[in-house]
Amino acid sequence: MSPKSIIAAIAAVLLTISCAQPVKTVPSLRVEGTCLYQEGIAEPVVWRGLSFGWHNLWPRFYNRKAVDVFAKDWGCPVFRAAIGADDLSELSPLGGYISDQESALECLYAVIDGAIENNAYVIVDWHSHILHTEEALEFFRTVATKYAGCPNLIYELFNEPVSQEFEDSRDYSEPSAESLDAYWLKLKEYAQTLIPVIAECSGCHPVILMGCPRWDQALDCVIRNPIEEYDNLMYTTHFYAATHGQWLRDRSDAAMAAGLPVFISECAACEASGDGPMDPAEWEEWNRWAAARNVSLLTWSISDKNETCSMFAPEAVSEGPWDDSAIKEWGLVVREWLKN
Repeated sequence: MSPKSIIAAIAAVLLTISCAQPVKTVPSLRVEGTCLYQEGIAEPVVWRGLSFGWHNLWPRFYNRKAVDVFAKDWGCPVFRAAIGADDLSELSPLGGYISDQESALECLYAVIDGAIENNAYVIVDWHSHILHTEEALEFFRTVATKYAGCPNLIYELFNEPVSQEFEDSRDYSEPSAESLDAYWLKLKEYAQTLIPVIAECSGCHPVILMGCPRWDQALDCVIRNPIEEYDNLMYTTHFYAATHGQWLRDRSDAAMAAGLPVFISECAACEASGDGPMDPAEWEEWNRWAAARNVSLLTWSISDKNETCSMFAPEAVSEGPWDDSAIKEWGLVVREWLKN
């Protein structure tokens, strides 16, 4: 083999190694008690961050340049990529992951790579209200394998489980406590199936987030029957301040009193519909509550829908930067909130 061929072969091997072993740009994360910590830092992590909207509705914002602007100009340290599992409507630009894996992964990888470049963390969110065990397993195996050894990734197993009645017939009525406990058993089995695969493929003991019934509000089900096989696990609570008040903070307090770590991966100041008026007083109360308990908050959403919690107007460019005229009221609130 000629010297040039040897050099080329060595270069190819080094390139392969560099792709397989991502450069460590952020501290690893660990759950201790009810708090989240970064390796080498004594104080708990308390993040304020941003969630992208459903990738199959707003794929245009899923790009590295947008992440760069959010990280550098808005000061965002953590992102959530909401990868829709299901097809939503004929008007959606893309299908969900189950029907269009290539587009979903392209959107996700753009956000992950942008976060890594900016020394930020990113939550890989399986965004659905319906249980899809096999499809979710394939999704997380693919992502965790691709980014093995990368400490920037957090895995959110199930965005917002609702109830078995909802899965069967889209019934939004309040199920019985017994029904919710039975549904949580299915969700627990789902998590117990996915967690060891993600842990093995990722190779870095990542933080994993798990939702609970009734849009991440039935934490009492988890208190009665927590997942015990994995120690780097947190449970998600979602709130919309104009709808969810002290009663949900009380439930979250009860979960933490029982030793369950809580992470708020989605929230906004408006009503649970995503629309309606904002409630600034309740929004501030939630922020005070979270700060006092070292609970992180990610706001919904980077999107341009005609609703209160979408941060951008339809005329906003996809990649940023954005002037104030393209940012809706909620987006302006969130931008200022991130900087405080």
